[in-house]
Amino acid sequence: MAGKYGPSRGELKLRLAVSLFGLALMVFALLTRGFGGIAMIEVVLIAGTFFGGSAVWSARALMRKDD
Repeated sequence: MAGKYGPSRGELKLRLAVSLFGLALMVFALLTRGFGGIAMIEVVLIAGTFFGGSAVWSARALMRKDD
């Protein structure tokens, strides 16, 4: 019954695309605005962890799917 529960392959692709877009947008913001202080570092760490973790999780799940 593997694969019955959890996100579909299409949803995983969407999550991966949104996560990569979020990481790219964050990098673009850093390149154009730079670091504004300790709060910016905190925001970058939290956002980077969220988007990076989502991207890695989605990519691993896509590689494991046998559809």
